[in-house]
Amino acid sequence: MSWRRRWGPAIAWAVLIWVFSTEHFSGAETSRIIVPLLQWLLPGAAHETLEMLHFVIRKSAHFTEYFIFSLLVLRGIRGERTGWILAWGLAAVAIAAGYAALDELHQAFVPGRTAAVRDVLLDSLGAVVAQLLCWLHARQRKSPP
Repeated sequence: MSWRRRWGPAIAWAVLIWVFSTEHFSGAETSRIIVPLLQWLLPGAAHETLEMLHFVIRKSAHFTEYFIFSLLVLRGIRGERTGWILAWGLAAVAIAAGYAALDELHQAFVPGRTAAVRDVLLDSLGAVVAQLLCWLHARQRKSPP
């Protein structure tokens, strides 16, 4: 498998995360789409409830982005090999956590965005959970029925 084929998806996903860190995906911008959609789905909900749901959706996106990124990084590290090895999982988490920190640093310089350590922790948690699930899957496949 070529380097491009192994790492292309992870790099493409990293670029997408970077795009999501621009001013076009700030809380103010996404609320213009998500809050009206939630209002349509939950017509009787209070404005505070809609804002809280918007917040939860945005934070869930952090977890999900880095969950997927960690899986794609693992794919790049593993290449054509199969299974799961602790060193691969730790490397995938380290790369994802490092990128999360760089992403938050980037946001500190973007108008309308802020950098938050809690977001790095949430991103890193997504990466860790992805690797834990990979480990469980690999372990389950090794054990006899």
